[in-house]
Amino acid sequence: MMGKQNYFFLLAGCLWMLAAAAQEKQPADYVNPFIGATTSKTVAASAHGGGKTFPGAATPFGLTQLSPNTITGGDNGSGYSYEHRTIEGFAFTQMSGVGWYGDLGNFLVMPTAGPLRTNSGKEAGDIKGYRSFYDKASEKATAGYYTVRLTDYGIRAEMAAAPHSGIMRFTFPANEQSRIQIDLARRVGGTATEQYVKVVNDHAITGWMKCESSGGGWGDGQGKPDYTVYFYAEFSQPLKDFGVWEVDIPQGTSRKRAFIEQPGFQTLTAHAKILKGCKEKQGRHLGFYTNFKTGDGAVVLMKAGISFVSMEGARMNLLQEIAGWNFDAVHTKSRQLWNDALSKMKISGGTEDQKVIFYTALYHSMIDPRSFADVNGDYPGGDGAVHHTGAFTKRTIFSGWDVFRSQMPLQTIINPAVVNDMINSLVELAGENGTRYLERWEFLNAYSGCMLGNPAVVVLADAYKKGIRNYDVKKAYQFAKNTVARFGNGQRGYAPNSISSTLEYAYNDWCMAQLAGTLGKKEDYSRFMKQSENYKNVFDPSVGWFRPKDANGAWLPWPASGRLQQSYGSTESNPYQQGWFVPHDIKGLTRLLGGVDKTLADLEQFFDKTPADMLWNDYYNHANEPVHHVPFMFNVLGKPWLTQKWVRVLCEQAYHNSAERGLVGNEDVGQMSAWYVLAASGLHPVCPGDNRYQICTPLFDAITIRLDNRYARGKKFVIKTIGNAPGNNYIQSAKLNGTPYKMSWIDHSAITKGGTLELVLGAKPNKAWGVSNPVDAGL
Repeated sequence: MMGKQNYFFLLAGCLWMLAAAAQEKQPADYVNPFIGATTSKTVAASAHGGGKTFPGAATPFGLTQLSPNTITGGDNGSGYSYEHRTIEGFAFTQMSGVGWYGDLGNFLVMPTAGPLRTNSGKEAGDIKGYRSFYDKASEKATAGYYTVRLTDYGIRAEMAAAPHSGIMRFTFPANEQSRIQIDLARRVGGTATEQYVKVVNDHAITGWMKCESSGGGWGDGQGKPDYTVYFYAEFSQPLKDFGVWEVDIPQGTSRKRAFIEQPGFQTLTAHAKILKGCKEKQGRHLGFYTNFKTGDGAVVLMKAGISFVSMEGARMNLLQEIAGWNFDAVHTKSRQLWNDALSKMKISGGTEDQKVIFYTALYHSMIDPRSFADVNGDYPGGDGAVHHTGAFTKRTIFSGWDVFRSQMPLQTIINPAVVNDMINSLVELAGENGTRYLERWEFLNAYSGCMLGNPAVVVLADAYKKGIRNYDVKKAYQFAKNTVARFGNGQRGYAPNSISSTLEYAYNDWCMAQLAGTLGKKEDYSRFMKQSENYKNVFDPSVGWFRPKDANGAWLPWPASGRLQQSYGSTESNPYQQGWFVPHDIKGLTRLLGGVDKTLADLEQFFDKTPADMLWNDYYNHANEPVHHVPFMFNVLGKPWLTQKWVRVLCEQAYHNSAERGLVGNEDVGQMSAWYVLAASGLHPVCPGDNRYQICTPLFDAITIRLDNRYARGKKFVIKTIGNAPGNNYIQSAKLNGTPYKMSWIDHSAITKGGTLELVLGAKPNKAWGVSNPVDAGL
């Protein structure tokens, strides 16, 4: 028999283990939504600003995002910047990490007290409004939750998100004039151009806000935004003393960014007409308010459903997701959604900061492409009609030029259904609106044409080759062909005045060739493969690098700074940075550059001259996308230890657990974060459309990837390290499922079969491992 003393120790040990397990952190506990939450140009050392993420409450790929807004106007896509000292309200829709003038920020809710103010006010100067200073120490954010204390009013604000709705909880001080007010005209980078509000009963309102290009928004109107946000909101406090305010906007007045940034806009909106007791109103600049008396510590809640389809859709979204008034239950559910989503990649080992950076990056990679459909499957089509689908989730916000590089390849592994949804969404949109080509930067059905290339073709080719095919393949292929025919290098074989476009279009043609080849379309395959070599047409042997040509075929004058000249035939880059973008034909590029040794020497210089802070620069500029594949080129060129070296440097120096220094450039709708997730896991593609991931040194002892059995044969794939320790940055040897593995890449099929990739790490490079890459043949 077990002695009493031994039994006691065994019981104590079990209880200790249970307590430890209960306290063990879950993935959502590591998320810091403040990482990258700045638009500051000073912080980023670039006109493109910082990470531009938002810190508020969201759900994985959800339609709603409840977040504080600190400023309206400027290149401020997220509506929030960490260094600002005031908050003007909490909106139900946000964008994450966009580099253009932003949009959304609709349905701006602000708890206030005292006299009603109908203008937002300015942080600087003496222009008062409903905005408030806030206590920075009180500001907290976790996955699905945000809270802050507004010091002007002494009000604590909390918010939690559901996929199509959200709930806000406000704790008021004692006041005879406490209030919740909603600026229905407010919008990041402009205004809604028309609004409608109706009091439904003594606890609810409904309405809509129309947002189109004359009101600014996406690209300050250049992005062709045209959407309507519908809402249905309920208040825990009955509507007794309520009303509408209306601003008289003179006919012909611009509603764009420049208008709302002027002091005159504050004067105009401060003198709104107050329509007390108004139960229904449509106008060009409206707001709604409800007053109530509060005792100290009084809690008032407001919840709302959001829809891009109809007011009834918004109501149904709210009723299905948040039926009661249990704020904590909504928060708990949101946290559960995030834990499930983030658990698709479980890590062990690494420092606490590395875990925070990793899981926050994974979190940021799952904000978009967001759901665009209501809970019943209805969504707004590109033809202006309401459509319905049960076969896929309609998705929107496709930042193609950014996300084809890392964001979408990451999702092909952990969320292949989301990639399938996005392709379905782009294909159906192209049919609905009659364009019959795939948009490069889609925003709420708008064809903005932002950036360059044909990234949707890349995503389609990459997905199809990986077995992600639950869409109309015939239609998708035809639309892809239409796309490269409409936007390409054409009969000249190059894009006039542009290195960037020429190289991107050549790569897009290669992707079309891969898709054609997989589908057995031999003639198309041959034609597109030939066109994929068009990048050679803008290589000038006399300067030894890529150089733009004009429409007549003449070289543009070579600048004094040579290939370091920013914007010389290059988009958001210089020729030195853009010239490496031949991911589909690195062998051909190497021949142009004079062979492997010369190419490697130039690449090493490219990294050696990069500043340690990794901020915007003329060499390896991680702050922007054109170079994101370049560290992995060393694998292909036979020096994988340099990929291992520089990827580790980038993970450590370009990403931090910080709001203002968390990201060295714009988040770009998940791309910057997805790069980190893949690289920190030891895998990253050099060429989407090719199923190979280049192997680099993981940051963690183990990364366990949960696979989707609808698209994968295996249940999980594990990347395991032996000897992971500070300074052990180099791979010494590898095994795949127990068998020695000598290649510096791994195929997508090997991952989806399930298994274990084991990497032995050490402090010095093993220059014998990984150099027998078949891609190297012929170099």
